Amino acid sequence: MNALISLHNAAFDLIERAGNWLMPLFARFTFAAVLLIYYWNSGLTKLGDGLFGVVSPSIGAYSQIFPKQLEAAGYDVSQLGVFHWAVVMAGTYAEFILPLLIVIGFATRLASLGMIGFVVMQSLTDVYGHGATDAKTLGAWFDRASDSTIMDQRLLWVFVLVVLVVKGAGALSVDALLRRRQDDAST
Repeated sequence: MNALISLHNAAFDLIERAGNWLMPLFARFTFAAVLLIYYWNSGLTKLGDGLFGVVSPSIGAYSQIFPKQLEAAGYDVSQLGVFHWAVVMAGTYAEFILPLLIVIGFATRLASLGMIGFVVMQSLTDVYGHGATDAKTLGAWFDRASDSTIMDQRLLWVFVLVVLVVKGAGALSVDALLRRRQDDAST
């Protein structure tokens, strides 16, 4: 029996050590495979027309982020203030920059924290701004259905991001490269 326990412990010690570099890499891969294009496409819908579209968001950007305020303004973006513009621009840029940072593994912990905040705000906007309160979309935890967009799906997104906050980007990342350079320079 002791030999079996020793074999078990040796095998899983090896797996645990491999997990220290494999888990962050797999979490970043999962994020890229599932969410990178989703967020970039969402960001593209918020950009305005032409060259200045990067500083002049589309009406769709305001309708996605401030649906009730835009409706109250009669869908006239000029009735909204600088605050609304700044939030829309920050959200738009975040949809491009934060996923990129996560995928390349640069400032990964901070970018992942930012994405967690983004997912929370996105979910709150969906519920309170867009009225996504139907049982199928909102869902519930600890039920037999595992396919709701907000409670189930976004919990899984946040879990992947929490892995990156806790573990960092892993060995195959810009963060690791910079850390190795810093270690080399200090010796």
